[in-house]
Amino acid sequence: MQKTLTVSSSPHLRSSRTTRSIMQEVCLALAPAGIAGIILFGWNALAIMVTSVISCVVSEYMFQRINHQKILIGDWSAVVTGLLLAYNIPANAPLWVPLAGGIIAIVLVKQCFGGLGGNFMNPALTARAVLFVSWSGIMASYPATRFMSDAASSATPLAQIVENQGTDLKLWDLLIGNCGGVLGETCKIAILIGGLYLILRGIVDWRIPVCFIGAAFVCYLIQDGFRVALMEILSGGLLLGAFFMATDYVTCPMSSLGRIIMGLGCGILLFVIRSYATYVEGCSFAILFMNVMTPLIDRFTAGKTFGEVRAHG
Repeated sequence: MQKTLTVSSSPHLRSSRTTRSIMQEVCLALAPAGIAGIILFGWNALAIMVTSVISCVVSEYMFQRINHQKILIGDWSAVVTGLLLAYNIPANAPLWVPLAGGIIAIVLVKQCFGGLGGNFMNPALTARAVLFVSWSGIMASYPATRFMSDAASSATPLAQIVENQGTDLKLWDLLIGNCGGVLGETCKIAILIGGLYLILRGIVDWRIPVCFIGAAFVCYLIQDGFRVALMEILSGGLLLGAFFMATDYVTCPMSSLGRIIMGLGCGILLFVIRSYATYVEGCSFAILFMNVMTPLIDRFTAGKTFGEVRAHG
């Protein structure tokens, strides 16, 4: 009996997962940090999240509509960008800040470079960097949580570590988020729940967050000892960046080795910026720098294409 062999175009390996389903799971993983932000900072935190998401979705719709492109807001990628942007903004910021940030993230960083899959830097982090440089007074003003005794205690843990090695910091406060910081970075328990969910579901590669956190921890352990190293890991945007932004499919390397290099590079750069620069944070800039390095990393770590034959000449 003769059988017909049908050869179709790539891709030959298919998955039941779609961009929409992946982005929805990322939103689900981000939910604990968002809920914690509302509990800690009040309803203005929710208003910032809603404004940021609407700004991103509307910006994407309008750009695609004006340029006669296929409308792709149904893939939920703009929603994820909006949430991540909101999580990187102080909860007391005026609503025009996430509104402007959403336009910057979607139009300038994402759509102008070809849309989803074309941008070479993380849109939310790039927008956050632009906002910080443009309105540093607003972006560096962190409100106290509703459970702090006074507004003076709203200084970020990173600032306290610089001032007094974090001697007045409590591990429990860092874990539950009862400390100064931007909207979505303070509650480390919520971030860890979401991050572990993404790893267990196979949405993100564990190599990037593990290498990111591990490299930063080892650097601080060598320089400052165990206590400061632990405080640094639980302070600022390190965990949020490691699980949710450094792992962005579009801007991280394709190979396993490349992702290990990405994670190690982010951790080491974060340590250098925090320790030797005037800026006490550094997570956003460390990730953005490694985003730019991704094409070079892919060039030297990407596997050989199946059937590829080296040209002789």
